[in-house]
Amino acid sequence: MSNDKAAELLAAVRAVESGERSAASFFNEPAPAPSRPARPARPGRNARAAAGAGQGRGAGPVTVPDEVRALLVEGRAPEALARRVVETLGEGAAEVLRADPWQLLAVPEVRAEQADGFARTLLGDDAGPGDPRRTVALVVRLLERAALRGDTALAPEALAKGLAQHAVPDPDEAVREAVDAGAVLVFEDALDAGPAPSPMTESGSEGEEERPVNVLVGLDRYALAEESLADGLARIASTFGSAGSASSAGEGAEAGEGEGWAAAAEGAPSPSARELIRAAAGSGLVTHTGGEASRAEVAALVAAARGLGLRAWAVTHTDDSRDRMARLLTEPPHSADTAGSVDTAGSADSATEQAVGAETGSATVAGVLADTEGPGRDAEGALAVDLLAVCDAPQLDAETAAALLESLPDGARLVLSGDPGVLGAAGPGQVLRDLMAAKFCPHVASRTPDPGPVGELVSGIGIGELNQVAAPGKEVVIVPVADPGEAVHRTVQLVADSVPRALSIPSAETQVITPGHGGAAGTRALNAALKERLNPGPGRFGGFDAGDRVAYSPAPGRTSVGTVADADDRGLHLACAGRSVTVPPERVQETVRHGWAVTAHQAAGIRWPAAVVVLPGDATGALTREWVYTAFSRAERHLSVVHGAGDALPRAVASAVGQERTTRLRTLLTEAARAAEAARAAETAGTEDPDA
Repeated sequence: MSNDKAAELLAAVRAVESGERSAASFFNEPAPAPSRPARPARPGRNARAAAGAGQGRGAGPVTVPDEVRALLVEGRAPEALARRVVETLGEGAAEVLRADPWQLLAVPEVRAEQADGFARTLLGDDAGPGDPRRTVALVVRLLERAALRGDTALAPEALAKGLAQHAVPDPDEAVREAVDAGAVLVFEDALDAGPAPSPMTESGSEGEEERPVNVLVGLDRYALAEESLADGLARIASTFGSAGSASSAGEGAEAGEGEGWAAAAEGAPSPSARELIRAAAGSGLVTHTGGEASRAEVAALVAAARGLGLRAWAVTHTDDSRDRMARLLTEPPHSADTAGSVDTAGSADSATEQAVGAETGSATVAGVLADTEGPGRDAEGALAVDLLAVCDAPQLDAETAAALLESLPDGARLVLSGDPGVLGAAGPGQVLRDLMAAKFCPHVASRTPDPGPVGELVSGIGIGELNQVAAPGKEVVIVPVADPGEAVHRTVQLVADSVPRALSIPSAETQVITPGHGGAAGTRALNAALKERLNPGPGRFGGFDAGDRVAYSPAPGRTSVGTVADADDRGLHLACAGRSVTVPPERVQETVRHGWAVTAHQAAGIRWPAAVVVLPGDATGALTREWVYTAFSRAERHLSVVHGAGDALPRAVASAVGQERTTRLRTLLTEAARAAEAARAAETAGTEDPDA
């Protein structure tokens, strides 16, 4: 979109907001940017559980009306698509598609050219490339695809460029039509973070200074999530002191709750744990970053808060992460020299650790929001907590974070903790990064290094350095390969023979990680080879056999690695993280894969005693510093790198950072801080006024 077009879009939005023009009078009535919504009442236990909170679609049986199947056949679309169409568009899907065939694009699996073919079959010559129904559906699809990349909104020019690639005759007009139809929203976010403009012009009359703004277009679900999240963070941050006002953790502690917190900080097992406890004492909202060893600092904070009689919980992204936190909460504190170096081999099974988690205060975010684990809720539907520490915060997407903040009661403390070097959330948003960039609250950076050769290697990658590390116990091994075929062969050899024989780590505790699902050394090829070696069988349960390792993903970004136990007419029975899971037959194909090999995105939040990271030469384009950091840091005791990427690996570590996400949270938080500062200034001025 040209600068003139963007300026026109911005001017129109401002005209509507000021009341000079109605929404129906411009751009074929594009909608104005919404104001921040009021915080809704908290849902009760059953409502929150029904909301799903990341449970995934298709949880129950879907009835497919005959007219939906008939319409798909008439439009030459696969009849097998009927269930997904009804899941997406509802039981009235036939009427919706008859009126607007391009609504088929709302089904994630459908490509634009397939929807075009469906529309041409139904509409004939009336199905033109500039049909407003088509262009609106394409705008929504482009924003949904952007959300899969992590963006909560896009610039109008980025949308116009994407529409041009789909042969839309007038992409700029198509964006305006989508706004007009109410399918998307337009936002103007201030680019400057300086003081609020004066309400008086130089002549002394009332007016408003022109401020530089960034125009973005987004879907309402993500816009409302980020605005609700900003409100929630501002509410929690104002619990003790003012948002962003603490210049250091120590000063925040002096304004905290007194001797109990001070004593807890003095008894902390490391300087970083002491700093974190002091920060949480003096502020309702704190960010905390560090590697795996820094989780002991979060455990020290939760234990200290519980020792003070507070209802404190640590919540995590995965079951495995929850179990590791449960161990930290039940073990005696470790000094700064040994924190994070505990050998987890031979620890209690996960079922036991789930029970321990309930006793000590650890749970998963998804379980807490679904009300299946964690602290439970009070009579008003709020979580029964006084302090909530969220580990794995980089994996929080905007919608999940908004649901979590909305569930927190007034007066609670919130600590968002995580490793900033790992891959971000599977959904749209970058909550921890935006919160830190906005300097909205006190921040504690752990000074506790991850132990051992693997920890040393990963720490270097985090700052862009691929160092050789001393590994006297074969903690890190590089296995060079010439091609993807050799990569598969050597990977199977490592998992099935070399690692168990040399390091006494069984194959069941060794995880393979590779950049993608496709390709000659992707997860599909590696899993086929590993199954043939480790658990051969005919695949009698829809491609799976009892004993197969599987990756179960009930919702995007949430993966558990387990094994197949059995199958019957109810579905596929899995053992995942010490619990039994039954996947209905209609959900198996989209939620279950073989899991001897997974991608780094699937592995985020999980660690294994040994990891074999495969870097085939045909996947070098997928390598970024975050990917390498995430994959390598999944290993606790041993890391093997099957290396066929040549100099692409050091180049990725040195310079190939992940693409910056387009989000609005940073701006919303900056605006919230400015508004709070202005309110405090006005209040101060009022108290100093002798006439007040």
